[in-house]
Amino acid sequence: MPQIDRYKNRIVHIEFVPMEDVSRLPYPERRSLVLITSGRLQGTLNGHPISIEAPAVLCLAGDDDMKVTEMQGIAAQAFHFHPEFLKSVRLSETEEVFPSVPSIQTGQSFFQRVGPYPILPRMTSQAYPHIFEWFFVLGTEVMAQSDERWACRIKKYLIQILGLLEELNQNREPSPVDQVLEYIHANYPRKIILEDLTRTAHLNRVSLNKLFQARCGTTAMGYLLSYRFKVACELLTHTDMNLNDIARATGFEYDTYFIKQFTSKKGMSPTTYRNQSRKFSNAQ
Repeated sequence: MPQIDRYKNRIVHIEFVPMEDVSRLPYPERRSLVLITSGRLQGTLNGHPISIEAPAVLCLAGDDDMKVTEMQGIAAQAFHFHPEFLKSVRLSETEEVFPSVPSIQTGQSFFQRVGPYPILPRMTSQAYPHIFEWFFVLGTEVMAQSDERWACRIKKYLIQILGLLEELNQNREPSPVDQVLEYIHANYPRKIILEDLTRTAHLNRVSLNKLFQARCGTTAMGYLLSYRFKVACELLTHTDMNLNDIARATGFEYDTYFIKQFTSKKGMSPTTYRNQSRKFSNAQ
C-alpha cells in the first residue's frame, strides 16, 4: 500500500513487504527490489529461464512476466516503488521554469529491458550482510517514519543497495583490486583506514596502490574519497538531507570537514553543488 507521509501532505508510492510471496510478483506500475534470504526457485522471466538460490536479489519492472515453476523453502522481503519515487526534490525557484525534475539513475539498468540486461545482479558473500542490513533499515524507515526526512533516508539506502549491486556487476572475476573495490562500496559510510584495504587485498601498501593506479588512476584511499563524493553528489541532488546527515552517510566524521573536503575537490560548496546540479539536470 502507498504510504501516507504523516509529516507532509502527500502520498509516497512505496511499500515494504517483510514476507513477500514471490509467486505474486511483479506488481503493475511498480518496480520491485526483492531480497531472497533463503530457499531456491526456478521459472522464467520474460521468457528467459531463471534459477535462483539464496542469497540473491531480484529486480523486477511492473510489466515483467515472471512465472515460477518450482519453489523450495523461499523466504524473501521486497521493496516496491513507483518510478516517480526516484525523482528529486523540486527546487521552488526552478519549478515554473523547469517543470520536470532529475531522477535517480543508479542501478536503473536492472529494471530496463532494452537489449541485453542482467537477469540477476551478482551477489557475493562479502556484499550480502551489508545488503541485508540496508534492507532491514530501509524497511524500518518505511514502517516507522521516524522524522520528516524518512523518505530521504529510504532513497539513501536505495542508492546504497543499487550502487553496490551495480559495482558488483561490472566485475565478474574479482582480482585483489576488485576485492578492495567491493569492500569500499560496502563499507564507505564507516571509518576506513589503509590497513583495512591492504588486509582485504592481502597486499602491502605499495603493491595495492600500484594496481589501483593502473586500474583507477588513483591510490586506493584516493578512490575511497572519490567514491564518497560520488555518493554525496547523489544525495545532494536527489534528497533534501542536511549536510550533517550526508556527511555521516558518506563516511565523514562531521559536516565542517565534509564541506571543506567537498569544496576543495569540486571547487564549490555542497549547497552550491546541490542547487546547480538540480538546475542542470532539469535543463537537460
